[in-house]
Amino acid sequence: MTELLSAPSAPEASAVPETTRWIVSETPKKKRRGKRWLWIGIPAVLVTVSLVAASLILIAPGTTVAGVNVGGMTVGAASDAVSQRLANTTVVITGAGGGAIVRGAQLGASVAPTKSAATKLSGSDVGASVDAQALAEQARSQNPLWNVTAWNAKSVVTPTVTLDKKTAMAALRQAAPTLFVDPVNATVAFDAATASYTVVPAVDGAGVDLDSVRDALQGALVSGESSVEVTATPTVIPASASTEAVTATATQLNTILDGAGFYVGEERTVPIDRAVVASWLTLSTDEDGTYRYAADTAAIQRVVDTLPAAINRDAVAGTEITDTEGATLDTVTAGSDGRALGDTSAVAASYATQLAAGKPAFVLPVTVTPAEVTKTSRNIVVNLSEQREYLFENGQVIDSFLISSGTAGHDSHTGDFRITAKLTSQNMGNRDLTKAPNYFTENVPDVMYYNGDEALHGAYWHNNFGNVMSHGCINMPLDKAAKVFDWAPMGTEVTVTY
Repeated sequence: MTELLSAPSAPEASAVPETTRWIVSETPKKKRRGKRWLWIGIPAVLVTVSLVAASLILIAPGTTVAGVNVGGMTVGAASDAVSQRLANTTVVITGAGGGAIVRGAQLGASVAPTKSAATKLSGSDVGASVDAQALAEQARSQNPLWNVTAWNAKSVVTPTVTLDKKTAMAALRQAAPTLFVDPVNATVAFDAATASYTVVPAVDGAGVDLDSVRDALQGALVSGESSVEVTATPTVIPASASTEAVTATATQLNTILDGAGFYVGEERTVPIDRAVVASWLTLSTDEDGTYRYAADTAAIQRVVDTLPAAINRDAVAGTEITDTEGATLDTVTAGSDGRALGDTSAVAASYATQLAAGKPAFVLPVTVTPAEVTKTSRNIVVNLSEQREYLFENGQVIDSFLISSGTAGHDSHTGDFRITAKLTSQNMGNRDLTKAPNYFTENVPDVMYYNGDEALHGAYWHNNFGNVMSHGCINMPLDKAAKVFDWAPMGTEVTVTY
């Protein structure tokens, strides 16, 4: 047999007992103290880490938000608690129509943090919202669990309550309907009798003052009360469409009626009857009673179809009398420009859009042909040396005739003048011949003053033309005086010379 173990060289074999010679002695076991402490320390460390983590996310004991003790809660749990607290707060309406009980959630109440914008959360199935998330975050920020000095300090985070007006009013109206009177909006309509838009004024309604409800709810949350009484304070509920706002709309509509029409340049060539324009306009209101209006393109088109007959025309020549500088003294025949209406296919739609924007004047696409105007200059020259009067047209003499000017001591004044007044007949002088000018002549015909009391006029009391005869006026034969009176307009130049 092969030996498994070799005998040791020392001690000798004879010295070792036979029964133990071939037994290998065991090595003493080492103590395992380090591993034992490792297994004990791991749970302790985990517990410590958990406590530290918790201290970072939890709110210190004793912290109160909206009357709710949120100590030891997470931000989410605190937010839910505050939301529930607000939703369950009861408001008892007392006074007129009192005895109604309304929960805070029904008022659309929400709380907002003092320093930061809040996130609105759904509060209840009636549409309430509670802004509690930021309040809870504020509470944790100011009083974290890890800050032992904040424990049981009764720290309070005070909410700011707001009410959703629409939701709150609906809840209060349902709970205490006798406290409410609906407002009546102002209205506007076209009055055929006056051909104008007229306004029926608004009538304010009545309701409950929401500030008093909000203040009461705020106090209840701060004090931790679950119920609070509020005396119904009446308040005016204004109409959403006020008299002032609707009057402004009526004014704009009447302005449209005043200026509506189709224009050629600055001229309202085709005015539109006010009732017709009103028939084009359709009024409508938004939910708040604000008026809007639109124009009917098809109705406008019916008027557009008549425009060619009203617009198109040939040019008509005119005739004017001017002075020697070309300034118009009289229009003998008024000229008129020719007009040709352009493409009208888009006029109705464009005008409908324009009217809806409050612009009543529509400028038509028109080609204008200017009228030809014939101008004739006229002026009068009286030559005292020749005792003759000359009529000029465009610088050419068209007629001349003898006259009688002032005698010595009553000389006719020379100079350049203009006719300033025309009388078909006038008494001249003074009936009392003892007083200046010591003469009196009745019914002097065709008088044309040009220099103070000096005038061109007819003379029926003598036939000595070509010789001085007057007190300074220019005497003319009756037929010539009548001709000049009709021929010379106001402002005609009169030159008296030698």
